[in-house]
Amino acid sequence: MSTPPRWDLTNIYPSLESKEFTAAFGQLQTKISDLGDYFDEVVTKTDAKTPPKQLGAILGEVVDRFNDTYLLSNTVGAYVSFHVDTNSHDQLAKRRESEFEQAAVPLRKLGVRFKAWLGKIAPALDGALPHHPSAQAHAFNLKEAAEQSKYLMSEDLEGLAAELTLSGGNAWGKLMGTVTSQLTVDFELDGKTETLPMPALINLRTHPDESVRRRAYEAENAAWDSVRETLAACLNGVKGEVVTLNKRRGREDALHSALDQARIDRPTLNAMLDAMKDSFPLFRKYFKHKAKLLGKEKLAWHDLFAPVGAGGGSVTYEEARDFILEHFANFSPELSAFAKRAFDKNWLDAEQREGKRAGGYCAGVESLKESRIFVNFDGSADQISTIAHELGHAFHNECAYQQDKTILQQDTPMTLAETASTFCETIVTEARLARTKDPQEELAILEGHLNGASQVIVDIYSRYLFEKEVFERREKSELSADDFCEIMERAQKATYGDGLDERALQKYMWTWKPHYYSTGISFYNFPYAFGLLFGTGLYAIFKQRGAAFVQDYKNLLASTGEATAADLAARFGIDIRKKKFWADSIAIIAKHVDRYCEL
Repeated sequence: MSTPPRWDLTNIYPSLESKEFTAAFGQLQTKISDLGDYFDEVVTKTDAKTPPKQLGAILGEVVDRFNDTYLLSNTVGAYVSFHVDTNSHDQLAKRRESEFEQAAVPLRKLGVRFKAWLGKIAPALDGALPHHPSAQAHAFNLKEAAEQSKYLMSEDLEGLAAELTLSGGNAWGKLMGTVTSQLTVDFELDGKTETLPMPALINLRTHPDESVRRRAYEAENAAWDSVRETLAACLNGVKGEVVTLNKRRGREDALHSALDQARIDRPTLNAMLDAMKDSFPLFRKYFKHKAKLLGKEKLAWHDLFAPVGAGGGSVTYEEARDFILEHFANFSPELSAFAKRAFDKNWLDAEQREGKRAGGYCAGVESLKESRIFVNFDGSADQISTIAHELGHAFHNECAYQQDKTILQQDTPMTLAETASTFCETIVTEARLARTKDPQEELAILEGHLNGASQVIVDIYSRYLFEKEVFERREKSELSADDFCEIMERAQKATYGDGLDERALQKYMWTWKPHYYSTGISFYNFPYAFGLLFGTGLYAIFKQRGAAFVQDYKNLLASTGEATAADLAARFGIDIRKKKFWADSIAIIAKHVDRYCEL
């Protein structure tokens, strides 16, 4: 396998020590200060009784200033994070990260002041918005912020919370990232002992040799066991802060804020969760058949990701790239051309290496109208889907850039943020299935697809149950590492059921998933299921409508920050509050399970 690339960041800034980066950082501080002065001198002197024309002009000015400041802040922040995420040993990057976080505190405070002010002038918004084009263009975002303002503490308390989180929940999250990215294991593979970073060790779960998978699973758990007390402290710190702030802000529970951030309501979530729960027997059928193919009575956790069939095998990075470009073109030449630009411009960091965090993501660099993609490419054929997934996120960004959407207009909830990624995954999976004539290769492809779907439906549900119980219990006291393990195993038993061997689950799943360690986003799980099933439903509509679907789809992606999920889904005749839509999407996956069991 050729060496996967590291990304090129030089057109953002030459380096963290460059005069360009230093100037941008200084400019950011100036913009934040100027925005603060505008609030003190103008904004705070207005209220709902201010004449509509004057209020509209002020609204528009504030929106423009926030967009301008966020544009620079997001660029500087992303650039620093790109360095930290790919090399946690980089002390300069860590120092810059801390400096940026300190500098961004006043901006966070201004965001709170803005939201609180919008709440105070809410009765006058409809009359003021038409008096300034920027205000009118951001009507949805402004009204949403005004509505959410009722969940704010006082300005002083919100400011204190913004400052304290740097040494509280945010610090705990950073510690988790440092510990997990620097943890290594000496592991014997193919007669040679190698020092593997945890992402590489975890990726051995796809190794064709059962003994390698089992030894990797045991080595992984031993490694997590060695740092479990540290990570338990991290998780307690993060969840404790969230619980405290939710209470002070008047939230019903942690799920309340997550739903509002996702722009869905509880009936929508419950409809989707009910459909997911109903599908557990379907996925257990898949797990049991996979066990049979592997010659086992039941799957152990270390067999869950084992390859089956033949022809899935390994791929080079170049082969993955070429396949994606070829089949993206079948959906839209524009999508393929966009992906080619991402590859050619080295927007991807795909190499596995020590010090680099696990997982994958895509981040926009709005000031350049570009994205950067973070993956850990291990050469397995399923990595085609992983890269396609992240390219989908980048294309989502591209659709917003093409329509000149502002930072505030691009504020997409996680539920809809997974739409394009799931869609692009589906494109390459269907292409791989259509191309093969070999039953064993078809089996391998279906395995990759169903394994991913089972993770997003079954495992995500287990993570939802885990986080829900953690929050409920964290209100009463801190939890031990044993508590976290026990909750995780119980959640896995409730979802995987008799599809897995209960004696060999993964109680340490909570240790390395960064999703649990964020104070800003709780329940970083159910939106993935939303994305899979919503994207699957949209792909079915595409198959019916063909090329006529593409522009409507692009318009949807460009607008995901400007409407609720229900309103955007209604554009395609979808009612997400009804269980039927979610069940119909799962029925599409069920056909693949049936075919898998035939082979």
